[in-house]
Amino acid sequence: MILPIVLYGNPVLRKKCKPIDADYPELNVLLENMWQTMYQAHGVGLAAPQIGLDIRVFIVDTVQTAKEEGEKQERIKKVFINAVMLGQGDEEVDYEEGCLSIPNIHGDVTRPDEITIRYQDENFATHEETFSGTNARVIQHEYDHIEGILFTEKLKPLKRVRLAKKLDKIKKGIVDCDYKVKR
Repeated sequence: MILPIVLYGNPVLRKKCKPIDADYPELNVLLENMWQTMYQAHGVGLAAPQIGLDIRVFIVDTVQTAKEEGEKQERIKKVFINAVMLGQGDEEVDYEEGCLSIPNIHGDVTRPDEITIRYQDENFATHEETFSGTNARVIQHEYDHIEGILFTEKLKPLKRVRLAKKLDKIKKGIVDCDYKVKR
């Protein structure tokens, strides 16, 4: 089922999310709905707060970007539950980001090019992995969501000032996008 994506201004996007356990009700249904919602909105990642849930769950699919960009870097399609960032590399890279909860807003964000993260998969098996490049960037963006942080907070101050009116419109529900949204 395609779920509405919560828009900028909704308080759930600013909450630090709670961990879940294997008894979380209908987790498989939730994950399937998240995949469908993300693909319908043409996203590469989606975090639970973006569908109104304050739980530490997000999904990432960078495989589709590899097909588009023709890159050879290994791409991922993964579920991240109860993720904890363990470390990051020293090299930082600027790259333009956007967010399904903040339609039609983009800006350069500086992030570490490499991260190490501990998480559980959909079967609650624990993994500790290091990711780099696009994979690291998308994971960091989605991880920020479960920490209550939006990419707009990482933009340069002048860019944030320039976007203030557009962000205010989104907060009021005035958006033009081709997927279901909720204020």
